[in-house]
Amino acid sequence: MTDLSWFSTSHWIMAGLLLGFAIAHSGLAALRPWGEQRIGSRLYRVLFALVSIPFATGLIIYFFNHRYDGLVLWQVQGDVWVKPTVWWLSAISFFFLYPSTFNLLEIAAVKQPQVHLYEKGIIRITRHPQMVGQLIWCVAHTLWIGSSFTLLTSIGLMAHHIFAVWHGDRRLRSRYGQTFLAVKERTSIIPFLAILQGRQQLKLEEFLKPAYVGVTAFIALLWWGHPWLMVMTAKVPW
Repeated sequence: MTDLSWFSTSHWIMAGLLLGFAIAHSGLAALRPWGEQRIGSRLYRVLFALVSIPFATGLIIYFFNHRYDGLVLWQVQGDVWVKPTVWWLSAISFFFLYPSTFNLLEIAAVKQPQVHLYEKGIIRITRHPQMVGQLIWCVAHTLWIGSSFTLLTSIGLMAHHIFAVWHGDRRLRSRYGQTFLAVKERTSIIPFLAILQGRQQLKLEEFLKPAYVGVTAFIALLWWGHPWLMVMTAKVPW
């Protein structure tokens, strides 16, 4: 009989947290048109944030505190190429994960939140940059940590983001109809595929935005504060 004693309770808890976050996050995204008609776009954005941010924060803390749980699948942290590779991949992932920084005032509900149909900047590279960024982040951290808990977390995160690709396209098609289908024809999910196929043209000037300066500063801050972050989350008894 196979010994599964390494599959600790934390694996089940993380799977449950990931499922709960996916239901809450995607569920509220699906209900957005209905909710905005009743309470307005600003209040609905606040409600979305009040649910999503604490949920995501709890997930991050739990991941940090249990990242080495379970079975050790590989251990390559001593290899000289691994650390710079992980840091570079992590840095690149954030440029894909946070394209919404272009609309900080909308995120904070200071400005009227809108559903945007983009076809410029990073969308020329991939129509779903957050999914691509999450994949890069998962590859980097799973490579570095090498535990079954981290692998399970990465699989759960990617399952949610792959669903979000379908869900996001469905919601945009419902809102924009043929206009979205035209954009879909000119873009791709796989990075750079539309460019390589001649359906899209990369315009580097579109990346000269203050938002990217902010993302770069955030990456630098994360690099500097990463050890402190590990210490602080370890103080949470969870």
